Amino acid sequence: MASVLRPLAACSAAALVAWTTPAWAEQITFVSQGGAYQKAQTIAILDPAAKRLGITINQDSVPDAWPLMRSQVASGKPIWDVVDVATGFCLRGGEQGIVEKLDFSKMPNAAAMPEQYRSPWSVAYEFYSSVLAYGLKKYPDAAAAPKTWADFWDVKKFPGRRSLRNHPLATLEAALMADGVAPDKLYPLDVDRAFKKLEEIKPHITVWWTSGAQSAQLLNDGEVDMVMAWNGRVSALVKEGAKVTYTYNQGILQSTSLCILKGAPNLSTAVKFVNEAVEPVLQANLPLHIDYGPANPKAFDTKVIPAERVGQLPSAPANASRQALMSYAWWSSPAGEAAEKRWLSFVQK
Repeated sequence: MASVLRPLAACSAAALVAWTTPAWAEQITFVSQGGAYQKAQTIAILDPAAKRLGITINQDSVPDAWPLMRSQVASGKPIWDVVDVATGFCLRGGEQGIVEKLDFSKMPNAAAMPEQYRSPWSVAYEFYSSVLAYGLKKYPDAAAAPKTWADFWDVKKFPGRRSLRNHPLATLEAALMADGVAPDKLYPLDVDRAFKKLEEIKPHITVWWTSGAQSAQLLNDGEVDMVMAWNGRVSALVKEGAKVTYTYNQGILQSTSLCILKGAPNLSTAVKFVNEAVEPVLQANLPLHIDYGPANPKAFDTKVIPAERVGQLPSAPANASRQALMSYAWWSSPAGEAAEKRWLSFVQK
């Protein structure tokens, strides 16, 4: 059975599921962020997985699932089964008893993935990167364009208006790389050192952006000359003919992950689905429809992804090797939570 894409209000999802699915059929309710991303994964992963497993996948779309994850579990009667959410929320959910501990003996596809791509409660689902992007009108010569975070911080050699994300995730990592820390030596983050480096660049930041759309608009409109942005936002501009580009050098490789809500109403089916969703061929389908990289490295061995396309993806081996892999375990730790709180005072003063 194909997956069913429709926004389900939390209060009405159970009722809707009841009349769309025969009582004897296996089903799950899958939650993601909506928009072009959820449409792409429906075509690439959800519909094929539903057909392979003979199940119905009902879908919900919410931009921020974390509060509803907590409230559903607290109610004792969760409606959702599988959630596609920022990896850090899966880890916090595991630590707080909000998501199920995964049995990888029942999930061979997930178990075969790199250890750093999974946790006791989650498995990586797709990758994106925070990258250094810049306008070609300001820096038309590739040889003389900014290529590292040290270049971004160097306002004399690379004059121009700058923008960073108004959030510590990836921003602290960029600051430390600008200060000479190697991408594979970032964690545990030296938070004092990162904020000290950020104080240097703070007077030169024109805008602290708060959404991916804003970061892309700033660059496209020429309001800033260089920006930390998500690769998919910049690549979309490139496809539209905008005079902008980006580099994966010293990018910060980030992921969303799949986790299963504690007390999920369809637990056994949810386990089967998560395993199928990270199967190499289905993973390889995703970048055919959107600018995100597969989480399962074996997707690159399937030959499903054209060679030219491989080179554009954040998780392609050649690109991943140039980047820092974000440690969600560190960000979910007390030190990471303290860094997030410290960020608020940093941007407000």
